[in-house]
Amino acid sequence: MPEHTFRVNGEQVTVDVADDVRLLWVLRDILGITGPKYGCGINVCKACTSHLNGKAVNPCAIPVKDLRPSDEVTTIEGLPATVGQELHPMQRAWLEQDVAQCGYCQPGQIMAAVALVNRVAAEGRTITDADLDGIRNICRCGTYVRIRQAIRKGAESM
Repeated sequence: MPEHTFRVNGEQVTVDVADDVRLLWVLRDILGITGPKYGCGINVCKACTSHLNGKAVNPCAIPVKDLRPSDEVTTIEGLPATVGQELHPMQRAWLEQDVAQCGYCQPGQIMAAVALVNRVAAEGRTITDADLDGIRNICRCGTYVRIRQAIRKGAESM
């Protein structure tokens, strides 16, 4: 089997898997990183949302062969290290706003929110309702109002 090398949460990793294995399965089954959740496997529900080089992506849709040694994958487990804190400001906002019910979608929701806030900040503007409407992550419990409140609160601290 071919070897694939890339970075995950600040660490260089090499895995020996077939080219067509999706990044989600490499993260969960080979590397033991279970924050990105398996929801649909077809890039629809976004429960697996993580960052690839700082942008929100869905590992269920990325064949491991598409990754390069310089690519940095960040999962919810590695998010606090990106700010050198125990919890990322968005994670703190999630707790303060009591967002989670079942919690299954929350890692993906938080990762999508952080990528959105970073993008909007890089554009020199603040979060709008249209920005929040653009997040397509599914929450089966329907905590969308609290999710939106938490994103706005987290953005204040980022």
